[in-house]
Amino acid sequence: MWLVRIVWLCIRWLLRDRTELAAENLALRQQLAVLQHKSKRPRLRKRDRIFWALLSRAWTNWRSALLIVQPDTVIRWHQRGFKLFWRWKSRSGKVGRPKIELEIRRLIRRMSRENPSWGVPRIQSELALLGHTISEAIVRKYRTRHRKPPSQTWRTFLDNHAQDIVAVDFFTVPTATFRLLFAFVALRHERRHVEHFNVTAHPTAKWTSQQIVEAFPYDEAPRFLLRDRDSIYGEFIQRRVENMGIEEVVTAYRSPWQSPFVERLIGSIRRECLNRIIVLNERHLRRILSSYFVYYHESRTHLSLNRNAPVPRRVEYPPEGKVIAIPHVGGLHHRYSRAA
Repeated sequence: MWLVRIVWLCIRWLLRDRTELAAENLALRQQLAVLQHKSKRPRLRKRDRIFWALLSRAWTNWRSALLIVQPDTVIRWHQRGFKLFWRWKSRSGKVGRPKIELEIRRLIRRMSRENPSWGVPRIQSELALLGHTISEAIVRKYRTRHRKPPSQTWRTFLDNHAQDIVAVDFFTVPTATFRLLFAFVALRHERRHVEHFNVTAHPTAKWTSQQIVEAFPYDEAPRFLLRDRDSIYGEFIQRRVENMGIEEVVTAYRSPWQSPFVERLIGSIRRECLNRIIVLNERHLRRILSSYFVYYHESRTHLSLNRNAPVPRRVEYPPEGKVIAIPHVGGLHHRYSRAA
């Protein structure tokens, strides 16, 4: 029986297709080339994988000549190549869902950033009212993620209660004789108006409470009094403020940014006035500040007030006359107006 099998194999070998013999020869030569790489464990390169993947498609008996890798490995190479081929063939500018316009994406992020308490449906509804029909999935994809629960900022609190907030603070001014003076200011947030100021060399709780009373005579007391944690605001002042029906809002320790408007006012006083003048005494400083606050209220423009002054100035057009300069604070600043 075995003799018959040997004879059959010999006849089959003699009669097999010349193309199959060439493919087997090519496969064996390729493996010899891989084994000749200068390494103890030769690695197949990309071109070797491509060769076997293509050969497995063209020759049915490719497994019989394979020695250096498993047939399953070649099949996996072929499947990977098929995926890459179709990915390349299917690429175009209109793959998948159409892209959302950059303007809409920026608008979604802006709404989410400016309104941290808004959810996806709220943003989607707002976009619909602006003519943008967007799905909730798109809004959820492009909105800003907040790491912690949304909470109003100090700026939001100040803006919502600007009409009812007055901030108070002290700042120091050295004199020509190196004496230290203390200036007290009370600023109303609504129009950045300085309600009251005064100067002393020896500030006390009684003196400070009297300044608060003078700043808000009759029924002009605000609802909130924003202050820092200076020790001068003791129990005596707290009782006086409470009797006036004012609620105190105390900033955090060493956090001047929580009372930004009065801090900005003090910075403007220093930059625009006191840093250019040598103060002689209390009377001199009081006169300088009086002159500066006239300029501050009636002439100085503020970005937060739509580029106008605390006491609003009307727009003067060219036909009203030529421009003239009106000096303020001894000529340190000027107001420009039109004169017929």
